[in-house]
Parts: sequence; C-alpha cells; structure tokens
Amino acid sequence: MTAIQRALISVSDKSGIADFARQLAQRGVELLSTGGTAKQLAEHGVAVTEVADYTGFPALMDGRVKTLHPKIHGGLLGRRGVDDRAMAEHGIAPIDLLVVNLYPFQAVIANPDADLATALENIDIGGPAMLRGAAKNHAHVTVIVDPADYARVLDDMDRHGGATPATRFRLAVKAFEHTAQYDGAIANHLGRLNPDGEPRRFPDTLNLQWRRTQVMRYGENPHQHAAFYTDADPPDGSIAGARQLQGKALSYNNIADADAALACVKQFDQRPACVIVKHANPCGVACDDALPVAYDKAFATDPESAFGGIIAVNRTLDEDTAAAIIKRQFVEVIIAPDVTPQATAICAQKSAVRLLVCGPWRPAEDDRAAALDIKRVSGGLLAQTADHALYAELNVVSKRQPDAQQWQDLLFGWRVAKSVKSNAIVYAKDQRTLGVGAGQMSRVNSARIAAIKADHAGLDITGAIMASDAFFPFRDGIDRAAEAGIAAVIQPGGSRRDDDIIAAADERRIAMVFTGMRHFRH
Repeated sequence: MTAIQRALISVSDKSGIADFARQLAQRGVELLSTGGTAKQLAEHGVAVTEVADYTGFPALMDGRVKTLHPKIHGGLLGRRGVDDRAMAEHGIAPIDLLVVNLYPFQAVIANPDADLATALENIDIGGPAMLRGAAKNHAHVTVIVDPADYARVLDDMDRHGGATPATRFRLAVKAFEHTAQYDGAIANHLGRLNPDGEPRRFPDTLNLQWRRTQVMRYGENPHQHAAFYTDADPPDGSIAGARQLQGKALSYNNIADADAALACVKQFDQRPACVIVKHANPCGVACDDALPVAYDKAFATDPESAFGGIIAVNRTLDEDTAAAIIKRQFVEVIIAPDVTPQATAICAQKSAVRLLVCGPWRPAEDDRAAALDIKRVSGGLLAQTADHALYAELNVVSKRQPDAQQWQDLLFGWRVAKSVKSNAIVYAKDQRTLGVGAGQMSRVNSARIAAIKADHAGLDITGAIMASDAFFPFRDGIDRAAEAGIAAVIQPGGSRRDDDIIAAADERRIAMVFTGMRHFRH
C-alpha cells in the first residue's frame, strides 16, 4: 500500500475542497496547489505550497504554463522502486495524490455569446496531462476528479494507510473518462465550426459519452442484457433527468415507452393533456381543461391497448387524475412534470406503479433533451437534428374550408400523428383521438386499423378529422376516410398525384389541409 504523503490540488469545481484539504493536512499530507485553489485553501487556514514555489519556476503567460514541469510530471509518473534513482538525481519528489478537475469548457460554450477565442482560452492543457499521467501510474498514485470521491479516499487512508488498489483503479478509470469526455466536448465544438468561426451542422467526427446509471434485469427481451446510460447532466423534461418517486426499477421497455409518451405530450402546452403509450405508439391522446377528463378521453380511445401502458401528462399530476388511473387500469409508468403529495399517496396504493417526476420542459426549439436524434445501425450510426418543427405552411387545398373546430382538431391530430410510427393515421375530434393506425406497410391499412380501433371502442368518427404523417400516394385513402365519415384531412402533400388526391377530397366534400412537412417516424 502506497501511503499518501504529498498531494497536488488544482480544481475548477471547488465544492468541498477546503474541508478535504484540511483533513489531508491533519493526516500529515503535504499540500501543493495552484492559483485560485491555493488562494481558497489559504483563506480557509490550510497550509499549502504554491506550485511555482515548489518547482522554482514561475507561472508564465497568464497562467498558461504552471504545472508543465518535470518536478510535477516526474512526481506523478515516477514508478516507485523503478525510477527512484532518476527521481533522486533530479530532485523529483513523488506526488501520491492528484486532485484535479478541468476548466469548465462545456459551461463556457453553453453561453451563445461565447466566441471562438473565448472557447480556446478555456481549454485546459496542464490538467488533462496531469490526470493522464497520474491515472497511468495508478499503481502508485491516487487521482480524484470528482468531489464525491473525497470521503472514499479519506476512509481508505484511515482503514488501510492509503488508497487501496481497487480504489486507485476505479478512480483512474474515472479520470480517463473525465478527460475523454472533456476532449470529446472540445472536438465536437470545434468540429462544428468552419475556419472562419461560422457554424456547420455536423462535425467530421462525433464524440459521444454517456454514464451508466442502471443495469437492468434484461433488455427488450429476457434473453438480452441491457443497461441505461444517460448524459452527464441530463436536463429537466427528460427521462434521464426524471426522479422516480416509487415503484420497481424501470425496465428497458419502460424507458423506451416512457420516452415516447413524454415526447408526444410535449407537443401540447395550451391545455392539460394526457398521452397513453403502448409499444412506443400513442394509443390514446386527449386535451381538456381538466386533467382527469383528458385522461378519461385518452383511455376511452383504446381501453384494451391502454392496459399495461405508459401514461404521460403535461400538468402536475393531481389527486383526481391519480385516483382515476389507479382505480381503472393497470399502468406500468406514470410520468408528469410534478406530482402533488395527495397523488403520490394514491399511487402508493399500487406499489408496482413506477411514478416519475421529470420537471418542466423547455420549448421544443430550446429542448436540450432532444438536440440530436441518433440511431444505431450495423457498423455505424445515423444522426439527425430533432424533429421539433410542426409544419412549414398550412395551406387549404380543397374547395371546402375547415371550420373553427375542425382547425383545432386538425392541428391536434397532426401533433399526435407526429408521434406515431409510420405509416401513421390518426382520427380525432374535439381534441381527442378516436382511432390510431400505426406502423403499417401501406397507408390505407393504417386508415383501416384506425377505423377498426374506433369502432371497437364504440366511438363514432362521423365528422372527425384524419391526420396522416406523410402524403397519400393514391386516392383510396381519401375514399376510405370519406366512407368512414371523416370531414377534414391534414397531410403534408407532395405526391405526384396530389391533384388526384385533392379532386377526391372535393368529390367527397372533405376539407383538406397541406402542411408542407412530413413526419416519418421509424
């Protein structure tokens, strides 16, 4: 066991550092430090030696060069029992503990006013070099990048006289993860810029890093292994950032479906809304001035599919809504921006229900939770910007104009269709879904299924609207809709047969709106 006799501390995140340094000093550890960290330790009465005094070389170039010195890197990289002679010859003392975290590059570039010069100035050079050296030499050196690990190292010192090999190894891995994430953020940011500083959409290489937060019993199927990885700092309004109030651990399918439900309910902000998802597709969606009524209407769309589903709401989950859900159906997950104490108590009656609070979300264009859409394929991945937009331009192409209520329902249905797997057809009326047809190979079959769903639930689609995520290639979809009693249709347009489709709508006295934007979802 290597005793910790000398430590170098230089941190950007100074939370808890003064107390940790004081406890190191109380255990007889000599402390070296730099700049702002040294100043803070001195202000807290902790004896510390400035690195410049230790190396005998002053900090240069406004602090750009201060730890890049053989006495620092030799002290971190020197192998005990192997390099002792060289270290003694050149007056290099071993450094047994390195406590470093890096300049806040990500926080700086998150500011939209940060220019290229500011970003470059906030790239840490000495910190990553020291971390890599210490982590490489973790057989002899303990390295800390996270304040959460201070207590672990102190406990090891008290129990074992120094950090154990297992602790040093895990902390070394954490240091390499820290520098990898840091370098990846720099490469991604600079890679998205042209030489003149103007942005480009995608860098030549894409560096991605997530943290494992959960290992699951199994994946999509019981024979598959699975784990959940999240952003280092997941935002509010996301599954990764949600807080679980009760229930068993989320399964792979729970997380996937809850994410789909949350993405759909985010489409609605003017009125309380409820979305019920099963197998990644909304099976019921409704808006109403009262959240319990919105839930009732969403459930009524497809009560069979709602069994064992995922429920998302866009308002605080209240006592009445929670009671209606718990009394009526088996539900896997309920997710809401907030939950009242009364609603929490009601949900607790069914301990298997997973209750999640995700916090409020930002408008779609500012939603960091969905900044980039990524899909893994064999040997690579596809990356695209998130589908935030709703339509390009609303254009009534039929002779018949939608009335005011139909306009509301058309836009409601269009928002739902955006969240349904393609080919997607949604029948809706009075701000509620009446039937959803999802994931079929032909659009007309999705329309048939949506009508079957409505009929099976005892819902009348006469006078309802139909939303289609992509254009109709043939008029048969319009004819089927007319036979079912559909009064208005919203679709992207763009087919070579648009004229035939419009003629069919006029023949059937259906109002038709083109959006100029499709929403495939595969």
